[in-house]
Amino acid sequence: MHKKHKVFIVEDHQLFREGLKSMLNSRGDIEIVGDAEDGLDAIRKIRQVKPEMVLLDLSIPKISGISVMKEIKRDLPEIKILALTIHESDQYVLEAFDAGVNGYCIKDASRKELMVAIDSVLQGKSYISPGISDQVIEGYLDSKKTLKEESDWDTVTQREREVLKLLAEGYSNKEIAGFLHISVKTVEKHRSNLISKLDLHNVAQLTTFAIQKGLVEAKIM
Repeated sequence: MHKKHKVFIVEDHQLFREGLKSMLNSRGDIEIVGDAEDGLDAIRKIRQVKPEMVLLDLSIPKISGISVMKEIKRDLPEIKILALTIHESDQYVLEAFDAGVNGYCIKDASRKELMVAIDSVLQGKSYISPGISDQVIEGYLDSKKTLKEESDWDTVTQREREVLKLLAEGYSNKEIAGFLHISVKTVEKHRSNLISKLDLHNVAQLTTFAIQKGLVEAKIM
């Protein structure tokens, strides 16, 4: 009997997550060893179970998919990561590959395409959804630069982006400090840096900016 591939799923939408589980369990050669709805929980669980591959949504609560990638690739570089996302822009694609992702698949892909993406990554190959591959190639041939002028956003560090995401999700400085294992004073410093760098003056403006950047989803009233 062949050894099953151990796969972990990170996806905050329950219906999509359960659909992935059902689809992959039907293959017979994959074992779902865990799942998570947010980035912090994902990092903790992945470190425990050490799967062969992670299917990772980029837009998840608390800590972004990009941050999860960086943490996992730093601690467990052998784990393969396939991004499953709605984001097709070159900015997201290039950031993901710079963070160490092994494959990038758009969520509206067919079942057949998703299986090809999964098999490619499991075999140690890279995968990029056909609709965006030209953008990525062009970006890398152009010295991996982003295809936009440098802006204030480019000066924001990865940790500041994590703090911005959590602020936009409505967490207090104390809660953010607990999530990121830093002091409240450090959170306040990051918040001050964000306000200064982005020329924004309150949490409402920071939240609007975070939504525009795709860090959080706008809440439907």
